[in-house]
Amino acid sequence: MSPNREKELQEQVTMAAADGNSLNITGGNTKAFLGRSPQGEPLDVSGHSGILSYEPKELVITARCGTLLTEMEATLAEHGQMLAFEPPRFGKNATLGGTIAAGLSGPRRPYAGSARDFVLGTRILNGRGEILRFGGEVMKNVAGYDISRLMTGAMGTLGVILDVSLKVLPLPADEITLVQNRNLGDSLQAINGWSQRPIPLSAACCDGERLYIRLSGAATAVASARDIIGGEVMEDGNAFWDGRIREQGHAFFQGSAPLWRVSVPLTTPIDKLPGKCLIDWGGALRWLKVESDHQEVQEIAAAAGGHATLFRGGDRQGSVYQPLSKPIMSLHHNLKRAFDPQGLFNPGRMYAEL
Repeated sequence: MSPNREKELQEQVTMAAADGNSLNITGGNTKAFLGRSPQGEPLDVSGHSGILSYEPKELVITARCGTLLTEMEATLAEHGQMLAFEPPRFGKNATLGGTIAAGLSGPRRPYAGSARDFVLGTRILNGRGEILRFGGEVMKNVAGYDISRLMTGAMGTLGVILDVSLKVLPLPADEITLVQNRNLGDSLQAINGWSQRPIPLSAACCDGERLYIRLSGAATAVASARDIIGGEVMEDGNAFWDGRIREQGHAFFQGSAPLWRVSVPLTTPIDKLPGKCLIDWGGALRWLKVESDHQEVQEIAAAAGGHATLFRGGDRQGSVYQPLSKPIMSLHHNLKRAFDPQGLFNPGRMYAEL
């Protein structure tokens, strides 16, 4: 990493503000497909990389935005630890900054927490070219608005994430994946039943033909839960959750049909949503492949008490994210003006109005 990279980024932002040019923040570019089509001159943050500090005993790691996820995960694994929200990479060049900006979490999310839950602190570069620090490296270090977590999932529209401090967790002592032949409806009912019991669930999904359950924790707890749930033990369980679900290598995700990411209450019946479906997060996350227009899918999701995002394919100039109410959109406008008054960063990436 160039020792002057942070200064260079600051200068680029200051010049863009002076010239009135918009900026498209890029890193590993593995998540360029997310949101509406990128606009503006590239602001490459990939060179701003490196792990700044790691305290295994404190369960905290701090790294620059351009640090590769693979590097961080390898470092954590050496100490028997992990990023518990299992962030999808979607490519070997995935970076920490892009991960936090996208706010995506993997199969363990409903049982361990989301990306936002593990962010302790950030340093950002705002639209005035100022470097600001929020939060810190301990859980109880926030008063008032938690700005660090506000940056999670903002798709870079509020500022450039320079570095992030994350809470990490120990790898489970034991972990197995069980497989049963079940359809979507039966799987949803079974998962809801198990969720009411003290069972160490750490992932649950169904592709329409098979139900996959991951158990993680103490060996005795995993063995006891296995007896309750039943099913065959999957030999390549880790590869399944990492490659086929987290990284979307499963056959369901292939093809050119629009892919929708729909978050709904986990008890939502399967027939409430259109299209071909794969359920994850124990039923709270529904992946849909459907050709319906944006408004129809989002209205159906809203009626079910959730929201829908066009994840891949389809028209990326439309309402990719669930439309916001006027009061909530007004709040977003106020936040945008506070952090990026000239609208430099990733204009229109989430909503055309922003």
